[in-house]
Amino acid sequence: MNRMTAPQSGCQRISHDRWLKDIAPSPELREWYGHDVEKWAEFKRRYKSELKKKEDLLRELKREARKGTVTFVYAARDEEHNSALVLKDFIS
Repeated sequence: MNRMTAPQSGCQRISHDRWLKDIAPSPELREWYGHDVEKWAEFKRRYKSELKKKEDLLRELKREARKGTVTFVYAARDEEHNSALVLKDFIS
């Protein structure tokens, strides 16, 4: 999840019904992590701690997931170390 910009893919915008940007990691956490894979375990722990404080957004996300497909969009180039994976695991 990326809170910086509206969902885009390359230069094209992605059509979306809802953008829950506040469920993304805080700017402070993203800046601290800086996509440094050595910090991955601690990033996951800190992000999960942030998510525990976002019950309303998590409830909304789970409700939408029960209705159909939910797509997580993230800005990281690393497909194995990004906030979308942490969020997906957290709500599973």
